[in-house]
Amino acid sequence: MKKILFILTVLLFTIVPSFGGEENLTFLYINGSNNNDTKMKNWYINGVNKLHPVMKKKFEKNSSIKKWTQEHKLVIDDDPQIFFWGYESKTDLDFVKDRLNISKAFSSTLAYEIRSLLTQFMHDAIWVQKTHNMLPLLDELNNKVKEQDAQGKHVILYGYSAGTFVNYQYMLYKLPYIQVEKLFEVLSQDEEFLTFVKENPKKHTCLSALSYDKGNIGVVSNNGHLVLNQDKEKLKENYLKLDEATEKYCSPEGAVKGFVNFASPIPLFYSDISDKNYEITFYNKYAIKYILENGMYFLTVNFREDPLGFPSGRNLTIPQLEEVLEVKIENPTGVIYDNSSVWSKRSAFFAHTSYWSARGTFANAVVKSFVNGTKFEYDQEYQNKVLKKKKKKSEVL
Repeated sequence: MKKILFILTVLLFTIVPSFGGEENLTFLYINGSNNNDTKMKNWYINGVNKLHPVMKKKFEKNSSIKKWTQEHKLVIDDDPQIFFWGYESKTDLDFVKDRLNISKAFSSTLAYEIRSLLTQFMHDAIWVQKTHNMLPLLDELNNKVKEQDAQGKHVILYGYSAGTFVNYQYMLYKLPYIQVEKLFEVLSQDEEFLTFVKENPKKHTCLSALSYDKGNIGVVSNNGHLVLNQDKEKLKENYLKLDEATEKYCSPEGAVKGFVNFASPIPLFYSDISDKNYEITFYNKYAIKYILENGMYFLTVNFREDPLGFPSGRNLTIPQLEEVLEVKIENPTGVIYDNSSVWSKRSAFFAHTSYWSARGTFANAVVKSFVNGTKFEYDQEYQNKVLKKKKKKSEVL
């Protein structure tokens, strides 16, 4: 009996630490272009399965990240999660390939080969960028995030190549950064409706929850404008149900800890965010504000030899971001950081697909971006050193 009690006591003390509030951190990997057949799907999955243990080990060995995970009581999952959307574009790609085969009969060999390469590398990126293709994928991805959240797991989303588009649009459509009352003020609603909104406050929501096919509040037009339901009574009725739509269609508060975009062609495909007249730019800046105020990370990591790896922008301090975005950022703890100068030691022909074979280099770069991005924003001495170096370089140029 004493022996049994001793064993139970040991087991109790072994189990107790797991009730100390620790939660798992899931790395969820999103595929890119040219992954729409079994061979390429297996290539992607095998690459992730080789990369993830290295990524996990590099995270756990770094003292700064270790401190971050301990402060947030996070433990990184051993197994990666994968969100695979490659098969979704296959029907459209087969149509293009059929037309490509027709052209073979009358095209020059060089023209045909170039056309074939463009189809292979660009089709899926163009396909997923289209809103009617993207939005259902975001719902599927959000369901996966919510599944992890229900298990007490936070998520970092890793978007590869065209998967960075999914990451970017998830930020834009699914994060609950929209202050409802302020939104209707900006949309210049009449005083009677604004009074109705103030009398019936709702929690922060996301663009998805506002859409016609979900919350039925409005729709984002091709010009990036949110067009509200023109039936005022119906609009009020749907507004009162907005919290339900938010719960169903938005990312749960705190579920996503960060985004890592790699091999990213985002600036090439989403250059319209630079247009101040494009209304999505309005939502984009408040999504960035939300990331910074909620301790999230939005990192871009590219191999410098990667011809499709575009920098997301210059690294800016919080005051610089406030000036560019024209918003006040309150008590920031998050990080937006670009590291597109990573040597992969691969040729330009292979660099875009080398993030798996050069996984040690890539994992080190992600960790370095996490650490240096944090230091750049919140370590004044380090920030001054970087800015001084940038100033000298610009003077030389």
